[in-house]
Amino acid sequence: MSKTRREFLASAAVASGGLFTAGIPQVQAAEKPGFKLKYIVGSCMYGYMDLATIVPEVAKTGATALDIWPKVHGNQREQLAEMGEEKFAALLEQHDTQLGCITQYKLGPFNLKDEMRMAARLGCHTMVTGGKGPRGLTGPALKAAVKEFIEKMKPQLDVAAETGITIAIENHGNNLIESADSLKWLADLRPSKHLGVALAPYHLPQDAKQLANLIRTLGDGLTVFYAWQHGEGCMTKMPKEKELLQMPGRGSLDFAPLLAALRKINYNGWTEIFMHPTPRGVPILDTAGAVTAEINRARDYLEKKLLTI
Repeated sequence: MSKTRREFLASAAVASGGLFTAGIPQVQAAEKPGFKLKYIVGSCMYGYMDLATIVPEVAKTGATALDIWPKVHGNQREQLAEMGEEKFAALLEQHDTQLGCITQYKLGPFNLKDEMRMAARLGCHTMVTGGKGPRGLTGPALKAAVKEFIEKMKPQLDVAAETGITIAIENHGNNLIESADSLKWLADLRPSKHLGVALAPYHLPQDAKQLANLIRTLGDGLTVFYAWQHGEGCMTKMPKEKELLQMPGRGSLDFAPLLAALRKINYNGWTEIFMHPTPRGVPILDTAGAVTAEINRARDYLEKKLLTI
């Protein structure tokens, strides 16, 4: 019987003295000097504010790109459709910003072909969605379900290859791809670089060491990293100071081990400083300037942590 890529790498790692996380060899890439995070801003952080208001804020956050969200979290994808691709592209160019990602849970993972072609016309090469399928699986049943999910994704991946886009699957709750093991299988079984992982620490146990090990295991399968912790959660209305505990540097999660792992794998995907407000569709703070300032506070925390690792 032929070995899977995972089994082959595991046996090779044993022979060479490699490290393991839950039986999976960790990436041992040499670190590049001057490692930097590549920031992108989620439009939904600004609620339903106009694109004309949001786009000028992107560069102020130290980011180079915008991640467009549709309703209900934001409505900027709908705004794009209303203004048209030409006007939207001109707005981005005016403010030296690129469209780095489109988040599309609304369409789901099996209906992205037209969206990818539109994204490619705008120079966007990343799309985030969820991993639909049975939840709560473990062991061989989980591996089989992830393999089936990937098989169903192949028509989408053909268009992803055609357009130069990577479809990143987030470990969103209540989905097949929600656990650390499901992410590992996704990264291991993916048939091409056009399928990747969007890692949301919020949805996983808040153990910095485990999260760091997961990052090293995912390696070049990691496409989007959400700088986002659980804090007090995001499902019920609460005082703003508690809601903001999802942001880096406010809650209890120490991002230093995660950043060290990102540096170890020479991560070059998007980093999105993130949280969800309640209710969805409102900005995380009342004004665009306040949202930008909070993103910058979190970015300052991450950059200072990078200096300590």
